Amino acid sequence: MNGRRMGCLSNTAGTCARTVREWHSLAIVAVMVVLAVGGALFVAAWPVTAEAGEGGPVVQVAQAGDVPDAVPQAAVHTSTLWQRFVRAITLRDYHTRVVLLGTLVLGMTSGMVGTFMLLRKRALIGDVVGHAALPGVCLAFLLQQIWQPGAERSLPALIAGAWLAALAGAGCTVALRRWTRIRDDAAQAVVLSVFFGAGIVLLSIVQRLPSGSVAGLQNWIYGQAGLMLASDVQLIAGAAILGLIICGLLFKEFALLAFDEKFAASQGWPVLLLDLLLMGLVVMVAVIGLQAVGLLLVVALLILPPAAARFWTEHLLRMTLLAAAIGGISAFLGVLPSAMLARWATGPSIVLVGSVMFGFSLLFGTRRGLLPRYWLQREVRRKVGRADLLRAMYELIEPSLPDDAPQVTSLAGVPVRREQLVQKRSWKARRVGRLIADAQRRGLMTAGPAEQVSLTAAGAEEAFRAARQHRLWELFLMQAGDVATAQMDRSADRIEHFLEPDEIEELEQRLARQFPELARPELAMPHSPHALPEEQP
Repeated sequence: MNGRRMGCLSNTAGTCARTVREWHSLAIVAVMVVLAVGGALFVAAWPVTAEAGEGGPVVQVAQAGDVPDAVPQAAVHTSTLWQRFVRAITLRDYHTRVVLLGTLVLGMTSGMVGTFMLLRKRALIGDVVGHAALPGVCLAFLLQQIWQPGAERSLPALIAGAWLAALAGAGCTVALRRWTRIRDDAAQAVVLSVFFGAGIVLLSIVQRLPSGSVAGLQNWIYGQAGLMLASDVQLIAGAAILGLIICGLLFKEFALLAFDEKFAASQGWPVLLLDLLLMGLVVMVAVIGLQAVGLLLVVALLILPPAAARFWTEHLLRMTLLAAAIGGISAFLGVLPSAMLARWATGPSIVLVGSVMFGFSLLFGTRRGLLPRYWLQREVRRKVGRADLLRAMYELIEPSLPDDAPQVTSLAGVPVRREQLVQKRSWKARRVGRLIADAQRRGLMTAGPAEQVSLTAAGAEEAFRAARQHRLWELFLMQAGDVATAQMDRSADRIEHFLEPDEIEELEQRLARQFPELARPELAMPHSPHALPEEQP
């Protein structure tokens, strides 16, 4: 029964389908890469000055060492909120475009990479990597001061230090999980606390240095996207393009690793190498995201977009693309307030927008959302209750029918009292009333005098079908399932409402030898294998 439903594809068809999916994913990744490169060229080619508005001041692009705001302070104080919104949404300010492009590419890449980590049940590895990067940043700055005392911080050196420390943290997590009896959550907690504690100690040492107070390393903890320059965007875009290419080329391998690691190992795939490569992508995204949202919130960029996308689809490729889109939209909407309002934190704003999108998906997601699931369960309960009500009507009418009477047409119009239905199913009178009202709205039952109800022609057909499915399944359980007679009715109640037409046909074929009436051309009602109990659970 299940084998026929599942079916199978030939090797040639399966190979063609896999090829099409691979080319499809590669094409989408190529589009994303083109968009990222085009955005970077757009920022690089845009004039380096931007007017604050008609007759407004001219704003010079921030150079290295400046601390620019997302929008000029003069424009903030001399324009209305609507003018600032129009200015931000039209991307008139150069620095707004820089911050927007950097966070947009970062959000898209984080959503794509985070999808595999979420499905691999390693959602907190991004938090571990982010916290582990802090001692690397501090050590890189200390080594730079030893080599060149009093020199300004070097962003490439700090990123290299953060990258090495984050790799060490991820490697320690994998090693503890693979070669010890420590579970994933405990290993992540140990690595996170040790590396972050070391980072705080080193940060206190850095702040005692003459140049440590102006180094701004504390911004790596909380993030400050307003300090992002065009060179930072180029670095983020380059890393994002690399991550997108790797995800596109190894999409099916990462998918197999995320869903069934043991099966991948049994098929000869290098599981450890793929795991380390995926960890490397997480490290890369976490390191380039430190300046935007900080090490405390970088995990939100990796987890919120795929967690929100999970509520809308069950397809991995669509989930990955939707997570990338949600990450990009969160970045765009999070940058707008910082472009409109002075001293508005960009990184936390991006995380808050992502949280709102996650909450919206949690409530309204078409696949796993709370409200669609509630309405679906409610409809299923109504369907089951309606079928049980119609079957009870049939079982109450059946003893009064002549043996030679047509089963379906003779059911219509026979009155049944409500009290009989309450006693038959051991239901509360209120529930019986609701089910009868629902059946009346659907044209299955009609109300009569003296608290009586009767089946319509359509209701008679539905009642006959419900009772027949129930008895067919009871006979199958008695013949093949070795189910006790006292438990047969309850066991049939659990599955009879979800039988497909092909399964009903197979049941008839299996039972036709023992019950010849089922082999007739017209639909026949098999006799009940037991007396129905007075009370139903």
